[in-house]
Amino acid sequence: MKAAWYERNGKARAVLMVGEMDAPEPGPGEVRVKVTTSGVNPSDVKSRRGRPLNWPRIIPHSDGAGIIESVGQGVEHGRIGERVWLWNAQWKRPFGTAAEFICLAADQAVTLPGRVDSPSGACLGIPALTALQAVRLHGPIAGKTLLVTGAGSAVGHYVTQIAKLRGARVIGTASAEKADHARNGGADFVIDYKKKDVAKVVKELTRDEGVDGIVDMDFSTSAHLIAENVVRAHGTIVCYGSNVAGDIPLSFQAMLWNSYALKLFLIYELKPEDRRAAIEELTVMLRDGSLKHSIGARFPLRDIAAAHEAVEAGKVVGNVVLDVG
Repeated sequence: MKAAWYERNGKARAVLMVGEMDAPEPGPGEVRVKVTTSGVNPSDVKSRRGRPLNWPRIIPHSDGAGIIESVGQGVEHGRIGERVWLWNAQWKRPFGTAAEFICLAADQAVTLPGRVDSPSGACLGIPALTALQAVRLHGPIAGKTLLVTGAGSAVGHYVTQIAKLRGARVIGTASAEKADHARNGGADFVIDYKKKDVAKVVKELTRDEGVDGIVDMDFSTSAHLIAENVVRAHGTIVCYGSNVAGDIPLSFQAMLWNSYALKLFLIYELKPEDRRAAIEELTVMLRDGSLKHSIGARFPLRDIAAAHEAVEAGKVVGNVVLDVG
């Protein structure tokens, strides 16, 4: 099979290779998927750049979509030919979706509704599930106001849509280049965080009351908002990432006196019951077509280095995917 891989950390063009490998065979409880599209996420880029390799060779990417071609012992043969999307395909295992075939546990291959195309299916494992879990952690939000940082990002675009579907008012932050994308997701107001004082604008928009909660993509640049009373008392801050790996200062006084709830999660490590619930909710939205998917750039497998560079540059509006098969 054709596949892309790396055997050491480094820059995309220095370490990513494309060539032929033996196709894997499904073990007990596994399915073999013929991959049509592979999703490229920031976490894939970070892994390739500097995350220690636990195996001699890594086929990158945890997201993807394709068709079940064969099944292992214990898996219903009726699943052969099923269109699926994949999650955690390269989490704690060496071989991900940047290849013509992948074998993985049957429950990690989820039925892809007919109205959803393969490139969109390759955006669900990390961007869509992260967005859904972030909104779920806020509980009922109808009639509430949420601040969504990075509303023009891949995850933020889904967050905004889901929050609006649940009846929330959304104030988003985005660069000028991605502001329209945030608005297309349904954001009621978009703040250019590069030019505006986010805390000041939020207070103006909420008549100094603050938002009911935050969905945050980068805690390293947003922690200061907590100390600036951007969130009203008893509000909730949900965070799923940070651009700083080390410790981040946080105002304990603001957290305590406002009785804030701070909830963090890693999409790769959801509890099984939370992931099942999120997948069930996402499936309903996919079937009824209530979510808009945005593919910002598509590359052939042979140009995987260019795809990684596009994600690193951060200028693509929408998701970056590879056309594999």
